[in-house]
Amino acid sequence: MGGLFLLVSYLLSVSASLPATSIAIADAVGGAGADLTQPSSTPINWDLYHSGDALIEQIKSLVHRHPDKLTVETIGAGNKGYKSEITVVTYCHSRKGSDDKSKFRILLSFGQHGRELITSELALRILSILSEEQFLPKMDRASLNGTLENVVIKIVPMENLNGRKLVEAGNLCERRNGRGVDLNRNWSVDWGKKEKDYDPYEENPGTAPFSEPETQIMRKLAISFDPHIWINVHSGMEALFMPYDHKNRTPDGLPSQRMRLLLEELNNVHCHNRCMIGSGGGSVGYLAHGTSTDYMYDVVRVPMSFTFEIYGDSTATIKDCFKMFNPVDHTTFKRVLNDWAAALFTIFKLGRQIDVQSKATVPKVDKWVSIDEYFDGYLMGRRNRYGKKMEVLDIGMQEIRTYFRLFLLSSVLLLFMFCSRISKTGRQIVSAIPL
Repeated sequence: MGGLFLLVSYLLSVSASLPATSIAIADAVGGAGADLTQPSSTPINWDLYHSGDALIEQIKSLVHRHPDKLTVETIGAGNKGYKSEITVVTYCHSRKGSDDKSKFRILLSFGQHGRELITSELALRILSILSEEQFLPKMDRASLNGTLENVVIKIVPMENLNGRKLVEAGNLCERRNGRGVDLNRNWSVDWGKKEKDYDPYEENPGTAPFSEPETQIMRKLAISFDPHIWINVHSGMEALFMPYDHKNRTPDGLPSQRMRLLLEELNNVHCHNRCMIGSGGGSVGYLAHGTSTDYMYDVVRVPMSFTFEIYGDSTATIKDCFKMFNPVDHTTFKRVLNDWAAALFTIFKLGRQIDVQSKATVPKVDKWVSIDEYFDGYLMGRRNRYGKKMEVLDIGMQEIRTYFRLFLLSSVLLLFMFCSRISKTGRQIVSAIPL
């Protein structure tokens, strides 16, 4: 989300300082047809960053060294010839308790946009601390164990591996997945709505909600894990966002107040009051439709649903995407990882103070499920149950929804005709009775 904010801010600053001819050029570069596929000015610093495959391998090696606390699984999915895999790491102080639903559950996702390499490096840092191979500067082992004793954490270090590979191949401004869909616009809450400044390159929502294997995997993971806290980690600016992304306001009630208080504490202690706080839709200057955080809050009913933006360089030019979204020097790189690792561990600590029953206080909006939502969940459940045999039918969610809508429409029309016929028949009978 912060990426679009930085692009807009940059264009506004340029247009304010250049003559009319230059403004026209800037508008052509930054508008809906902006060509962000051109090479970035700053290349990836491989002395600081891992490749996607190397980072996943390092995480798997870390898990192998600490089987008492960490487990790893790779979940795959496919759709119409496009396939994706997502690695999920689970931390539990005692591995046997990882399925204990009485524990406080936290779900973290990194690397949803391919160009935001720093977020996956933060995931590796978090896992290194959880395994006790590294420590935060002001946290000792006893304090760490006390914080994590009754917590289960699932970490997705790189949600968009296919998009990440496109970035590593030279398209440093790519945020979408391997077939051009923005994974943070492919969720079902307010899916498909387009603002006046809609940019298909940046915000392609896909052909339908959950059309992409990556979002299908993440939805299944979230529903089965049923977390108390969800954090979607991005870069592009420094911000602490809560729902909503598709509305210019935050939710009502106690959960919203709790979220804001927690974010204000993080901003004060870790951001030194420089982070933007509030709803994503009300803070960055544009609305985002079909985001994961809105889905987590409204449908999965995660009482504390957040989007964290951990870094952004507003001085970078519009085509210098690597510098815009990632630290390029060792000092800043290390500071960002330490600051935001500390912020996340503060979340782990303060989150335990929330009553586990607080999930019941989130408004039960999921009682009113749309047709699209119902069929998305139904078809994914059937695939999970029957495996590839179900996909041989290849009916497609879009077709199923169309048929069901036609069925509903015809049913309503038949009911209307029947009621009209009954009404006319009743009037004829009454008029035939002598007074």
